[in-house]
Amino acid sequence: MTDRNEKFVGIQISPFSVMDEGIVPMLDRFENRFGINTLLVGTLSWLGLKVGRSIGWQFDGWPDHGKADADYQLKGGSYIKERAEYYRNTKVTNFQNKDEGLEGKDILDIVIPEARKHGMKVYPEVMEPLFKYAGHGSANNVSIPNMPQLLEVDQFGRYGHEPCINNPGYRSFWHSVIEDYARNYDIDGIMWCNERRSPLDNILSGSPANCFCPYCRQEAFERGIDVEKVREAFGKLYDVTQRARNGEQFVDGALIEFMRTLYYYPEVMQWERYWVERNKDLDRELYGITKWCNSDLEFGLNVWNRNHFNPLRKAQWPWAEMVTWSDWVKPITYQHQAGGVYMNEMKSLHQSVLRDVTPKEMTPIMYKFLGLNECDWDELYEKGMAPETYVYGQCADAVRGVNGKVPVYMGIGVDAPRSGPNQAICTPDIVRRSVLAAYRAGGKGVVYSPSYAGMKLKNLDGGAEALKELGIFSNR
Repeated sequence: MTDRNEKFVGIQISPFSVMDEGIVPMLDRFENRFGINTLLVGTLSWLGLKVGRSIGWQFDGWPDHGKADADYQLKGGSYIKERAEYYRNTKVTNFQNKDEGLEGKDILDIVIPEARKHGMKVYPEVMEPLFKYAGHGSANNVSIPNMPQLLEVDQFGRYGHEPCINNPGYRSFWHSVIEDYARNYDIDGIMWCNERRSPLDNILSGSPANCFCPYCRQEAFERGIDVEKVREAFGKLYDVTQRARNGEQFVDGALIEFMRTLYYYPEVMQWERYWVERNKDLDRELYGITKWCNSDLEFGLNVWNRNHFNPLRKAQWPWAEMVTWSDWVKPITYQHQAGGVYMNEMKSLHQSVLRDVTPKEMTPIMYKFLGLNECDWDELYEKGMAPETYVYGQCADAVRGVNGKVPVYMGIGVDAPRSGPNQAICTPDIVRRSVLAAYRAGGKGVVYSPSYAGMKLKNLDGGAEALKELGIFSNR
């Protein structure tokens, strides 16, 4: 296992970047120009942000490396060789990528030998959910046979957009993926990211609650939960939130009406906890499989930025708990983009439970709840969040939360895709200040995110300048 005081300067890369630029020139640049010594490699996804080319070129232009190709269509899938013997216990088969230039190739077999020559660490990077994820450059189609049979069922009995995490065929698929990586590659560990919305999270965002498939119902029944009462409760809550979103005036206001519904229908919170804990169980299981296959491998958690922008998720996913199934944590902080992300989170709440107060009025109060100290609501989108407060604050929170049990490797946003031309732009100075803030807050390393395919080299130079100031790197 890696010494937690050892240098950890990582970057997330996609198979397309390796194909477009060549592994040797790319690693030479990483090592000699930017001081990078850790590769987080996208190996399995149907999301352009994880395994494709730049998805932010419409607003940011194409970066000064790689291939500019606005017409390419990501097909997605697995970018390692197929080993059918690991997937005999799941319906998820025939999921190899068919992207031109990458089909039939194994991205880890290409990356690992050259990474070792450069003295670099390698971690496959995988994230759940895998499909049709808004804002992540999803592939148009997912052609895996039998996948519709694994989908979630919402409170109205309709199939959803993602496989159910309690479906044994889907759960064992993830077990198989992790075992495949851990047994067959000279890697340093695995980075896992869990970004699945909970039932109550879905309700608050305007969607129906999940999941009521036969597997979720049976699991809940075995835990003594009355599923029909749960469905009735979510029916009442969905009705209230939809009425609020449609502008109905309640006698005591939208928030009180929402809380009153929770009071009279406590099954909502019973189901919410059951579902969230089953979601956490998947993380724990993957950690255990990794360690059983090879105890020297590290299991790192790539932690959703909604965990610190949403009070519900912040309550549900405490750092102190996550250290029991991780060897390090990587909080996501895309500082230039963060203002827009926070605003989207709050707008969803202000359409329903917080409808009776304006976002501008609520912002300083919500900042207090969430431990933020940023600019006013009206400036957030164009200014973003400041490295000295936002990146520093989130890193310091994580460091306090893990209490020295695991290191914090801060996720530094470099050209995270913007949603509009007026959104704050990433600059070399922002990256430089973010890296300095992460180390000043007690972080033990950084990971440039979300994908090298969308990053401008000049902005990575900003990170290199910070590493030089800290005495961690000097150009060769």
